Amino acid sequence: MDFVGGAVGHRLRSGEGRGQTLAKAAGLKSGKLPKIVDATAGLGRDAFLLASLGAEVTLIERSPQMHALLHDAMLRAKAEGGAYETIVSRMTLLHGDSRDIIPTLSPEVILIDPMHPPRQNTALVKKEMRVLRELVGADPDQAELMQIALVHAQKRVVLKWPLRAEPMPGVRKPSHQLLGKSTRYDVFMILNATPSI
Repeated sequence: MDFVGGAVGHRLRSGEGRGQTLAKAAGLKSGKLPKIVDATAGLGRDAFLLASLGAEVTLIERSPQMHALLHDAMLRAKAEGGAYETIVSRMTLLHGDSRDIIPTLSPEVILIDPMHPPRQNTALVKKEMRVLRELVGADPDQAELMQIALVHAQKRVVLKWPLRAEPMPGVRKPSHQLLGKSTRYDVFMILNATPSI
């Protein structure tokens, strides 16, 4: 796991960011930097991208191994200094179950990127995602996490989901969707929140 080199570092150096689908789904726009909880931190890439755009991001990871890898990657990025140190200073890493932690926070936006349903085609999932699945396992409680998020988010919940997958069972219809190349973002606006797309 590396925020300085590889794909993450390249994205940062090439100036990608606010125009990306994730940033739009999370409600980032000029002058608007919501407090975000990444409830399924995983590899930390989405959180790092959002923090690189100025958002304060709390990452929650329940796998002890993934938490340790994330912690190490954040320390190494911080040690790089400069922009990396600034970005990591906006990231707070917590270890535990998001279903327990989210009710203790007051996030404007909650991002959920659970283990996705098995693909229908025969193409192999990237190696890093296979390793992640082996470490973390499936997310049988993902619908419960979504329900908790919908109760506690102040403005919106963003579900990162495979582009052509059926909607997550047991979850209401999203307010709108933003489509990427292989994933989509189902955005659930909170009804009592000020509208902002």
